[in-house]
Amino acid sequence: MGHGRARRIPAQLVEDEEYQLRHERVAGIDIAKASAAVCIRLPPVREGGRRVSRTEEVPATAAAVTALAGRLMADGVQLVSMESTSDYWRIWYCTLESCGLAVQLVNSAHARQLAGRPKTDRADAQWIARLTEMGLLRPSFVPPAEIRALRDWTRARLQLVRDRTAEWQRLEKLLEGALVKLSAVVSSLAGNKTARAVIEALVAGERDPARLAGLALGSLARRRGELEKALDGMRFGAHHRWLARLHLDRIDALDRQVAAIDDEIAACLQAIPAAQGVTASGARSPDPGPGAAVLPAAERLAEIPGVSPMLAMAIIAETGLDMTCFPTAGHLVSWAGLAPVARQSGPRQRKPGKGQGDGYLRRYCTQAANGAAATDTFLGERLRRLSRRIGGARARCAVGRSILVIIWHLLADPGARYTDLGADWHARKTGRDKKIQGHLRQLRALGLQVTLTEPAA
Repeated sequence: MGHGRARRIPAQLVEDEEYQLRHERVAGIDIAKASAAVCIRLPPVREGGRRVSRTEEVPATAAAVTALAGRLMADGVQLVSMESTSDYWRIWYCTLESCGLAVQLVNSAHARQLAGRPKTDRADAQWIARLTEMGLLRPSFVPPAEIRALRDWTRARLQLVRDRTAEWQRLEKLLEGALVKLSAVVSSLAGNKTARAVIEALVAGERDPARLAGLALGSLARRRGELEKALDGMRFGAHHRWLARLHLDRIDALDRQVAAIDDEIAACLQAIPAAQGVTASGARSPDPGPGAAVLPAAERLAEIPGVSPMLAMAIIAETGLDMTCFPTAGHLVSWAGLAPVARQSGPRQRKPGKGQGDGYLRRYCTQAANGAAATDTFLGERLRRLSRRIGGARARCAVGRSILVIIWHLLADPGARYTDLGADWHARKTGRDKKIQGHLRQLRALGLQVTLTEPAA
């Protein structure tokens, strides 16, 4: 059997970047937990000499970093690059930035040391400085201080919600151990009034299945017979009662903490001018009222199917409000880790995978895709169509990417509003495009050149 003919790739012209001396005076910092190695690269002392490097170790204290900032400013350093593990970079970045220095945080993979060279913190700092002066390092996205504060609130809320979910799961496991099959009738214990009433009654000492089933509310009131059978034969002892009370108290405390953080998140976002709306008279306001020229950023994002107001605030905390950091929507999608990464060597092309991005933002986008699944909208229909073809997990990733593209456009243009294309958009567009292409082929066959223009709205 003969080999298939190799696919020929046409020649492509790509403009290269200028990698040469871009900055005369730079500093590179390799950060550890308790200290950092700092290398300052300066012009040669004499004419025709070599550039000089000054390396030192600086403790990770506010006073030491502030003193370092003074030395860097005295040396006229134009740009400081730093790479770090975990969150140890924060004291360095915030302190140097507040002193007026241009600071950039870089990915450690981009500043990786060359193979065959000694691997020390001082050598790493010198290597970072040399890459910086040639413009070979791309800065990581670090949002401004007000967005960083908002991000702290939203990420803390996410952790509390996870803790609350874990408490409900532990409580369900405790009930199963006591032969209380409440979860077999109630789909989810969390937030269910009937489940809460039954558990509170069990803690109070009630053991009659009929009386416990009589506490059913709403739609479960019609299933009291099933609920009574699920509670029959239970062995809810004294230790179950004590532990159930413990879990309920912790759930109540977490509920109060989540509600308090919700208020703080809303207040923090309203205090940011770029997140506010514009009234009909042209004044910025957190509540522009009816007839607003521009809605607040969170309200614009909440118009997207699947995006709740709280989820919109969490997304803003990750992306920020200034989309000039991401030249196109594709840059934002790639930064979030929702864009496929090409892997090709010679004629072999491997299946593209997802890049390493912002895990929080990726989670929020797929959560929004799940929320849009049950809606009769363009995004809901897109998720259902893709699920049949590529599976649910990949479909949620694809729809999450679409939602993030919409978010980029809404934040890049404050005057833009989300408009749903409709659940029948795919059917309408497919039929229309097929008809257009068919007519064009017939006209071209007659030797005619056709120019298409959309009618004015």
